[in-house]
Amino acid sequence: MSTTSPRRTPLYDRHVAAGARIVDFAGWEMPVQYRGVIDEHRAVRSAAGLFDVSHMGEIRVAGAGAADFVQRLTPNDVSKLVPGRIHYSALLDPDGTFHDDVLVYRIAADELMIVVNAANAAADFAWVSSFPHPNLAVEDASDGYALLALQGPKTTAILQPLTATELAPIKYYGFARGEVAGVPAILSRTGYTGEDGFELYLDPADAAAVWDRLLEAGAPHGLVPAGLGARDTLRLESGMALYGHEIDRTTTPWDAGLDWIVKLDAGDFVGRDALVAARTRGASRKLVGFEIEGRGIAREGHKVLVGGAEVGHVTSGTFSPTFERALGMAYVAVEHAEPGNAVEIDVRGRAVAARLRPLPFYKRAR
Repeated sequence: MSTTSPRRTPLYDRHVAAGARIVDFAGWEMPVQYRGVIDEHRAVRSAAGLFDVSHMGEIRVAGAGAADFVQRLTPNDVSKLVPGRIHYSALLDPDGTFHDDVLVYRIAADELMIVVNAANAAADFAWVSSFPHPNLAVEDASDGYALLALQGPKTTAILQPLTATELAPIKYYGFARGEVAGVPAILSRTGYTGEDGFELYLDPADAAAVWDRLLEAGAPHGLVPAGLGARDTLRLESGMALYGHEIDRTTTPWDAGLDWIVKLDAGDFVGRDALVAARTRGASRKLVGFEIEGRGIAREGHKVLVGGAEVGHVTSGTFSPTFERALGMAYVAVEHAEPGNAVEIDVRGRAVAARLRPLPFYKRAR
């Protein structure tokens, strides 16, 4: 029986040299932590962290009608995107559930880039390319990019001396082409931590040199390399959904509180009819935050209880380094989902007191 070896990003040797603990994530050998999740998390909140997210996938769609094609595949309004802007969206199945959540970049009038999750990259490309696209180039461009995420309040101070591109005019969910440390890059004001930051799309051959320059320039500001562990705790505090946890092929945008990415008046798209019907029926469950009041940390799959009866399940749970308490997200039946409600969570057979909280737990000052 043959097995497929995990893939490595262009920065794998840098991670090993830095003493990172490497794990298999979505078929990639990735750093989960360097000096510790809590330290890396707090560095991002107070200064900056540098993440290797080169495992993410990129799909390029180009040619006359590219925007219309992506519009038919995604629920957000592509027509509102101008070159240099990005929005959060989804690839939906016909039943209105998440095939994946994505970022859509308007590179030019007739060129877009769809950034997809690593675990879904091959399936997403097959899905997108399965739709008729005469006169369009639909290309899996993933191997052409390395992706670094520089995140935290000191990001601009670290990055600006390394680029001639003025960073201040780049608004949140905007991007610009330029250079970083002397090599071509797309500088995207996006991220998955709840902090200000930039994601840098680079030629894979340039990634290691830019990684080194950023760490060198950022050291006086408190920059540290950060792994997938801190990325997960940061996104959870910020109430950001993770595919395979809060969203998957059983959940709709209505369930996940992501109705703002659905523009029903923007024309037809895959899953639209199902979403209209689901909205008419009304949601039976709601994604909520919770705070553990007893001892223990809730994890994915743990049951949410009211009066001993199951009313939901945990999708993500962790110890929060920012708030120094156990937090998480869960789907709960709508009649029990009001913030402030007391619930219990079955943590390995023990009912632990918890209270529902609004999301996000953390929101940075702007």
